[in-house]
Amino acid sequence: MTVAQPDVTVIIGAYEAMPYLVECLASVEAQTIGPERVEVVAVDDGSTDGTGQCLEDFAARAPMPVTVIRQKNSGGPSGPRNVGLDKAGGRYVFFLDADDRLGPEALERMVDMADRAGTDVVLGRIEGVNRGAPKSMWGRTLERTDVYSSNIKYTLSAQKLFRRALLERHGMRFDESLWTGEDALFTMEAYLRADGVSVVADYTCYYLVGRDDGKHVTKSGGYTLRFDSARVLMNLIADLVPAGPRRDLLMMRPFTITLLPQFGPRFLKDTDEVRERKLELAQPLMERHWTEGVARLLKVEERLRLHLVAERRPDLLVDVLEFVRSKQRPPAVLKRRGRHAYLAYPHFRDRAAGIPDAVYRASPHEARAIPGYAEDGTPSPVLRAARRVRRILRASRQVRPPGKAAAL
Repeated sequence: MTVAQPDVTVIIGAYEAMPYLVECLASVEAQTIGPERVEVVAVDDGSTDGTGQCLEDFAARAPMPVTVIRQKNSGGPSGPRNVGLDKAGGRYVFFLDADDRLGPEALERMVDMADRAGTDVVLGRIEGVNRGAPKSMWGRTLERTDVYSSNIKYTLSAQKLFRRALLERHGMRFDESLWTGEDALFTMEAYLRADGVSVVADYTCYYLVGRDDGKHVTKSGGYTLRFDSARVLMNLIADLVPAGPRRDLLMMRPFTITLLPQFGPRFLKDTDEVRERKLELAQPLMERHWTEGVARLLKVEERLRLHLVAERRPDLLVDVLEFVRSKQRPPAVLKRRGRHAYLAYPHFRDRAAGIPDAVYRASPHEARAIPGYAEDGTPSPVLRAARRVRRILRASRQVRPPGKAAAL
């Protein structure tokens, strides 16, 4: 008698997960997909708080097959996830963190979506419990999309449904050398290699739980690890996506989410030594990946900060950060009959600073809030009214010579 292949393997990496693991496992038992369609591979990563025994007890009572693996602590989530992948037999895999939980219909809805749409990755709506969660990609359910035409690039956590054949075909595993950002690297590669991505936005599939004790599976580490994370993600994008607008669009993610925070408010508190070290770490990333195409996609304040990082001007960067911290609004400067709008953050048109005007120029999206801005060359009502007033004033000051009108 042959055993049918399960639809999905739920992979749980667990380290010091009590008591959150209890609700996590209960959410797996409560799945509506049916126990015969699910298997669980749970890896206890050297816990000392009873996590391993909780997993063993679950395996003994669960209605679906459960494999429990107990190992020495690996230091991060990548090792347990890779062990789980090696043991997985389902058509799909889903990575469930031991302190989070699933919505009851999560696996059924995601598997049905993948089968119906023929896609390789499915994102289920995520909600935060005592912590934040990504939001911009849940506007509507999408049977088939990609990383370029949606906001899925802003959720690169591993809590997705992946077609296992995709992972095996490309030999995809989590990078165990990374202490942070390993899930972003894995998920971005899956997005780029996938034959379509689906989004289940009308049902909460995953609850991201904030722990009261502040502990998480991942060790955050120091600031240098953030640069490692940005580097590998940028290199992956550069390797898989040809230079051009599509690559620029994806590069926004590591630049704004991973790199830019290192040069935000915390930079004001850094010592001179740390500031210099951060600029050294950023230099190869800026030299290889910072392009005009990426810069144009950013807000003025983001672009200005990264420009100063690229130019290694910490003195000017501190001025900008102090201005932002004071919550001042930069004056708007309109040029070319309102078609070009500039936000005059510190050192705008300061000859000594030598920052190009283009760095301060607002994109149409950012400029629309500026009174008088003329998108696509069409003067706004405010600008048209101002021009009329100027014309009337000029006409009133003109004095025609006597007899001029008759001669004409």
